[in-house]
Amino acid sequence: MVDESVVGYMKKQLFISGPILGMEKNQDYRKTITEIASKLGFDIIDPWNRERVLYNGTEDCWWDKVPVFDFVQRDLDDADRCDVMVVYFPILSAGACMEMFYAKRKGKKVVVVSEIKYLSPWIVFHSDIIIKDLSRLEEALKQFL
Repeated sequence: MVDESVVGYMKKQLFISGPILGMEKNQDYRKTITEIASKLGFDIIDPWNRERVLYNGTEDCWWDKVPVFDFVQRDLDDADRCDVMVVYFPILSAGACMEMFYAKRKGKKVVVVSEIKYLSPWIVFHSDIIIKDLSRLEEALKQFL
């Protein structure tokens, strides 16, 4: 049981979702999101911190060597723990789409960051806020504090 007197002091959890496959060497967006969200008091859940060892970008079909259930389940467990998910879409990502779908169905707040001109209706439907770039993220996240 949660002590109600402590709930007000618990930091909100923010999950960072975004493409990895094909962008293994371009994950700087995660640092920017972390800096912005941490400044606002969020605790960060970033699967990249755990999974980066799998994505060295030098091996084809690395995912064939990963226990699929455990790999996906860890990300779903992280999504369960978050209050807010920030989904960064410089390109579309099957994994990020699935994470946001799952999070939204679990009642989490979802912020999409994307310059893609025509986002799928599925992405729009499962988003609470859509912004064009990370310069607008702080303002968007303040709505969930």
